[in-house]
Order: sequence, then C-alpha cells, then structure tokens
Amino acid sequence: MGAGAVTTAGGSGNEAFAHLMDPNRKWYNNRRLIALHGWIVLLLITSSINGFDGSILNSFQSLQVWNDYFGTPAGGRLGLLNAIQNIGSLAGYPFAPYLSDGLGRRPTIWIGSAIMLVAVVLQSAAQNWGMFIGARFLIGFGLTFAVNSAPLLVTEIAYPKYRASLTSLYNALWYSGNIIATWSTFGTQHINNNWAWRIPSILQGIVPVLQFLLMFFAPESPRWLISKGKDEQALQTLAYYHADGNDQDPLVQFEFQEIKSAIDFDREISANVGWKSLIATPGNRRRIIIIVAIAFFSQWSGNGLVSYYLKVVLESIGITSATIQILISGILAIWNLFWAVAASFCVERFGRRPLFLTSAFGMLLAFVFQTVCTARYNIAPTGASAHAVIAFIFIFYAFYDLAFTPLIVSYTVEILPYSLRAKGFNVFNFTVSVALIFNQYVNPIALSHIGWKYYIVYCCWLAAECTFLWFMIVETKNLSLEETAALFDGEGASTNLHNATREVRHEDFDEKASDSAYTGNNDLKA
Repeated sequence: MGAGAVTTAGGSGNEAFAHLMDPNRKWYNNRRLIALHGWIVLLLITSSINGFDGSILNSFQSLQVWNDYFGTPAGGRLGLLNAIQNIGSLAGYPFAPYLSDGLGRRPTIWIGSAIMLVAVVLQSAAQNWGMFIGARFLIGFGLTFAVNSAPLLVTEIAYPKYRASLTSLYNALWYSGNIIATWSTFGTQHINNNWAWRIPSILQGIVPVLQFLLMFFAPESPRWLISKGKDEQALQTLAYYHADGNDQDPLVQFEFQEIKSAIDFDREISANVGWKSLIATPGNRRRIIIIVAIAFFSQWSGNGLVSYYLKVVLESIGITSATIQILISGILAIWNLFWAVAASFCVERFGRRPLFLTSAFGMLLAFVFQTVCTARYNIAPTGASAHAVIAFIFIFYAFYDLAFTPLIVSYTVEILPYSLRAKGFNVFNFTVSVALIFNQYVNPIALSHIGWKYYIVYCCWLAAECTFLWFMIVETKNLSLEETAALFDGEGASTNLHNATREVRHEDFDEKASDSAYTGNNDLKA
C-alpha cells in the first residue's frame, strides 16, 4: 500500500508515504520482514503448481512408456487431455471469489490445496485414461481456489516498498514449476516402466502438502479483516509485520486509516458490489477491457504452441529425439525463469507501460522471424534453418517474459479496487482458462492440417496486440493499491476519497514522523 488520496503539505501522496517508512528497515535485516517474506514465498509457489501442471503433459508426450500406456493421444484426444485441467478450473470459478471474500484468503488457499492433494494421488495412481482425465479435472478445480486468493494475499500483506516486485514474482515463479516438471521427466525418461511418469506426478504434490500444513499460520489480509469489521486484528497484523509490533508507528497508522477509508468509501458509493459492478462505471469498464485483453494475450501470443505442443513444433523442424526435445524444454524453462524474475524487479524502475510495449513489439518481431525460418526449413530443410527457429523461440520468450509473465497478475490486482479485486481477478483467471481451452483444442488440429502456415495467424494477432496495448495500458508506476482510483475513475474519485480520510490529520503524521526515526527519505517509493 502507499499513500492513497491522502496528501501532506509540500508533497504528493507517494512522497508523504515514503517519508513514513524507515530507510533502515530492509527485508534482510529485520526478522519480522524475513518472516513475512517467508509466508509470501509459501503463497508465491502457488504459481509453481500451475507451472508444473501446465508443463508436465508437454514432457509426458515425449515419453514412450506414457504414450504406450494411454494409447498415444493425438488430435482432439490430445487437445482434451491438455484442456481438461482448464475445464476443471472453469467449474471452480463461480465459487472462488465468494470463498475468497467470504471465508478469507487463507482458508480458500487451504481448500484448494486439499482438493489438489486428492487429485495428485489419483493422477499418480491412474490405471486408465478415465482416471487420468478425472485427476486432471480435479487438479484444475482445486487450483482455481488457490490461484484466486494467493496473489491477492501477497499484494495485500506485502511491505509497501516490495509490493510491486513480489506481486510480479507470483506469475514469474510459474517457470519454477515448469523447471521441476521438465527436468524430473528428463531424469525419469530412461525408466522403462510407468514410474517414468508416476514419479513426476507425485512431485506435483509437494507444494499442496506445504500449504495444507502451514497455511493457517500465515497472516490474513488486513484489507479482508477490515472489510469484516475486524479492525483491531488488521491493525495488529500490519503492526507486527510492518513495524516490529508498534501499532502507533506512523506507517502502520497511515496504512490502516487509508485501507479503512477506502473500504468505507467503497461501501458508501456502491452498496452492491456484485458482478454488475465490474461494468457499472466507465472506469470499471476500462479495467475489465484491459484485464480480459491481457488475459487473452497471455495465451494467444504464440506461446501456447511451445508451452503445450513443443514436441510437434520441434518435429516440424526435424528434431525427433525425445531426449533432445525434453532437454530443449528444460533449458527454455530456466531461460524463462531468469527473464521473468529479472523483469519482476524492474517494474518500478521502468514502469508497466514500457515493459508491456517492449514485450509486445519484441514478440511480434521474433515470431515473424521464427515463421520465416520455419518456412525456409519446410521449403529446403537445413540445420541452419532449424537452429534459427530454436534461437527465435528463445528470443520470443525473453520478450514475452518482460511483461506477460510478471505483469499480467500484478497489474490486474493493482488496478482493481478492494471491493472488486476477487471478482475481477476471477474474471482474469476465467478468461485465461477459456483462452487456453481454445488454444489447446485448436492448436494441434491447425498444426496437423496447415503446419507452419498457422504461425501467420499469430503474427497478425501480435500486431493487433501491439495496437491495443499502445492505446489502452495505463501507467501505475509507484502508485498504491488505493491510489489508482484517480487513474480509472477520474479526479472526482480521488477527491472524494481524500475527503473521506480527512479524519487522519496530517499534523498527527508529521508529529509522529518527527518523533520517530522515520524521517526525510523521500527517495523511497511505495
């Protein structure tokens, strides 16, 4: 959180808020912040489950024993296998935001982990096609609850200085699951029985086990607590993790009052925060248009070809060895993690808009060259053309990871006000699943019928993405969760929230700030 609409004389809200943070309080030299970041890691690795599950079938397709056991799925049957997890996610979406807003962030994650544990057992012990498909449906169903709440809890409990980077890290860690899935399968590929795929399936249960055992020891969202009238508990949570337990700390008081004022203001202007609220105002409509668009773009930028059908893509350029296919996939996963994590720590330095635009235009160029090189290989097969295709796949993903890995989740949750955050993020996840299901069904069929010419469709789509992002993405650099209201809802919303928080007197903050060690470092950004 940062300095919402409240301002002090002589500076913006951000400057005032930065003034209240202790410049000596770093995450690595404060045991409370170390503990907080430990809990945040437990939340961030929810994305690892998603990455593991999204990658495991790509590796299984290269295992002969898996293909023998399940009859070498292809075409629509292969599409169903890849899509069934997202179909399971769709089944969970109607319930996820109500659990997240009703029961709380922590219980919702715990419920999702419990469901996924059951699914992992079923998948690891699968005896037939139906049992395997059912397990994957259940994984998607449980994952919906976890991924709906985990990033919300990260952004709502993070220390203000680190919020943007930590929330961006959430989706970046998708690739950590990708790495485990790919390299575990690379290690088991020489096992000449079904343990070659059962062992990686078992590893998928590591994160759900940790969350199942530890989740209720983690802090609950102060915003959720305040929304349920548990103000004292929210204040103590903020104080414990953000100010060494001092509930009179000016930073804690500032955060507490701004959250409380923003939530009270939301209640006053919108007694009904149901689904219609997502499109009830011009500001909310713009939010939803952006959210739906970047959700589609995250799956429809050509990345789905490599993420789910790398085997088919590599075979189209003459690479048929299962070992080489899995090796390329494993190296690509490490490459992606590097770029995604690096980008996560640059979101406040460079801003969201420059990263989105650089990512989109870079992907367009890389995919055009990948298409040209694939066409050349199909006309006159050469090793140089094949190697060029692989190189441009890596270049494409470097650009993709600048924005469409770290920012799609963090940008979505930060532009939504608290009252709509769970529902709006649920719309984002729903859209991703719909886009994935379409991709997973259509891609293998299109590749089998028109081959590399299908890449041209994505070249055109990427050009459309660049145009949309140029006109629609709003910069939110160095703004708090509450402060973005002025960007989407107009200055009137900012003024009204300012008036709602006037009870927090500026002189009180100035007095507390001068009496404490938290003075004068306006270079710190919320």
